[in-house]
Amino acid sequence: MKAVGATFEQIEHYLGDVDWTLSNLDSARDWIAFASIPLFTGVVGWLINWSGLIMLFYPIHFHGARIKGMAELARVLPRKIQEVPGFLQGGLGWQGIVPARAAKMGSIAVDKAIAKLGTPAEFYQQLEPEKIGEHIVTMFAPEIPALVDDVMRQASPSTWRDLPEPAKRAVVARVQAQLPAVVHTITQEIGEHIDQLLDPKIMVIEHFRANPELVVKVFKDIGQKELNTMVNIGFVFGFLFGIPVAFLDHWFHQWWLLPVLGIGVGWATNLLGMWLIFEPVEPTRYFGIRFHGLFLRRQNEAAEVYARIIADDVITLERIGDFLVDGPRGDRTRAMLIAALGPAIDRAAGLGRGAARVALGARSYDAIKSGFALEAVDRTLMPFRDEAFSRQQSGKIRTLIAQRTKELAPRDFVEMMRSAIKEDEWMLYAHGAIMGVVGGFIHLSIFGVGGGGR
Repeated sequence: MKAVGATFEQIEHYLGDVDWTLSNLDSARDWIAFASIPLFTGVVGWLINWSGLIMLFYPIHFHGARIKGMAELARVLPRKIQEVPGFLQGGLGWQGIVPARAAKMGSIAVDKAIAKLGTPAEFYQQLEPEKIGEHIVTMFAPEIPALVDDVMRQASPSTWRDLPEPAKRAVVARVQAQLPAVVHTITQEIGEHIDQLLDPKIMVIEHFRANPELVVKVFKDIGQKELNTMVNIGFVFGFLFGIPVAFLDHWFHQWWLLPVLGIGVGWATNLLGMWLIFEPVEPTRYFGIRFHGLFLRRQNEAAEVYARIIADDVITLERIGDFLVDGPRGDRTRAMLIAALGPAIDRAAGLGRGAARVALGARSYDAIKSGFALEAVDRTLMPFRDEAFSRQQSGKIRTLIAQRTKELAPRDFVEMMRSAIKEDEWMLYAHGAIMGVVGGFIHLSIFGVGGGGR
């Protein structure tokens, strides 16, 4: 019996050791779960901001399925829902928030910045009309013989055919001699009426709408440092927010606590990240610590980058030429230049103008003059589209924009970048909240309620 009693005592002692071991294991599991919450929320915070930037910029073009009737349905949905990329295009899918708002970005860029950077006349003067004129003459002069021949054959074929070769060469020489004066008339007329002929807002909006990747380039080239900071600081904020969350989870042991608190952590992580980049606009001290929007601290550096993009890709001689000729006011440009070229062509005819009108007849003479004017407008505007020459002239525009951008008030400077997405920031915050909920459930599935297992 003593042996049996001893055996029972050994078993009880062994079971006690197991119970103590399991209790310690449960305690260790609790502490691991407790300590893991800040690390978990830190990683989730980093993922929130990293994936938020992908949402912000990509894909450049809409990816998804167009659904018949979706566009009409979207009009009756709440305004916030209408703003979601995908609904905007009448389908289910996604397009980066920034490229989806390319036209809006262009409009705001003009209203908040470009309109304050310079008038159309100032931009045109920076492109050096005199050099434009010289370039036109250089490119146009070799084409004069063919131009004269084409116009004369169309307007008065019999007269031109019967004209002796020396006389033809004299006409060509006369036109070539007057070419600089004619070109000067064109560049001068454009300069005097540029405010009526050129609309930077329409030009920029249409260019951004057609090239949404350029809007992404503006954001990323100017604010890449701040965007990287936003991603990295997501871990810091997530970790700090996770500390009180860990205590609340440890004290209250409710299964819903981590997912619900995850909403706040995710939302606040994105909110504070955006705030640190763009706010405060002016240097401000809180509790003795100086705060200033990270983006605003680099206004001068960002101004140089912004100026390069606008001068090289948006407000260029090539694009101004396209707008003048093929834009919504192209017909007005042509009509104005043709009217201005009439007297210049009469001057080119010189003393022989009266004799030419008599010999050719008023109708034929006017047809020749009109033909020269039309050809002159088309050919003299072609150098505006010369990509190499446009790049050569862009330096002055870049200098002007950089100087004016540095002089912008801080609020105007920050609105130039933020206003295009400010209405849509709620999507980033909602995205953070959803990821916070998911993160809470994942932690719950691994460690259980308060670390007590499933």
